[in-house]
Amino acid sequence: MPMNSLKDVYIDQLQDIYSACKQSLTATKELAGAAHNADLKDALEAGVSGIQDGMDTLETILRSHDADPNGEHCKGMEGLVNEARAHGIEEEFGDDAAQDAMIITQYQRMAHYAIAGYGCCKAFAKRLGQGDDVKKLDQCLDKSYDGDRRFTDLAEDRINKQAA
Repeated sequence: MPMNSLKDVYIDQLQDIYSACKQSLTATKELAGAAHNADLKDALEAGVSGIQDGMDTLETILRSHDADPNGEHCKGMEGLVNEARAHGIEEEFGDDAAQDAMIITQYQRMAHYAIAGYGCCKAFAKRLGQGDDVKKLDQCLDKSYDGDRRFTDLAEDRINKQAA
């Protein structure tokens, strides 16, 4: 699809973040399966739920614009997912806490990609006068920030100390 307007860019980026979420959903489930710390497992499971909620919201927005949610494949998230698997799951670890620290690192990289995507889409929606979309995207963005802070707290308060 040619990018002839901000609306075209907006739809493209909504599809991109939908694809990113779909890919990170699978990877987050895998990371949860590899995590050792119970609080980290809980946080990852909450992340799975949050990602699914975001996908549902994105699908609703895209369909309201007569766009197919599956219209893009996010190569950026594909790379981040490959890195998460390689470094968080397939890597050999001699210490469970060290693996948990790596899992947090990899999850947060994927989360930061989502934060950037939601933020850009929200800005586009605002410029395009799509007030309902702005509210929905703002909620997704807030939930993503909250999740990111939860992982930072886990890392700083417990996991990194145990891994050191």
